[in-house]
Amino acid sequence: MSIKLYMDHHVDIAITVGLRRRGVDVLTCQDDGTTTWDDDRLLDRATQLGRVLFSQDDDLLAIVHQWQHGNRSFAGLVYGHQLDL
Repeated sequence: MSIKLYMDHHVDIAITVGLRRRGVDVLTCQDDGTTTWDDDRLLDRATQLGRVLFSQDDDLLAIVHQWQHGNRSFAGLVYGHQLDL
């Protein structure tokens, strides 16, 4: 079984394009019309769709931590740190 990703609007489109070229099932916030949603709603939306949220937003790490300690379920988070290059 492969992981289905839900890309946060903070993620550069080049990452999405590269993943799609490699056959990864990727849905973006732009595709889904959720670019203005806050982080909690995005994590919840990804879970509703059975997708793991991919983000480079540090705030999501704190949200996931709260959800884990509050026993709130979610599909998962892939976090990629933004490098200052």
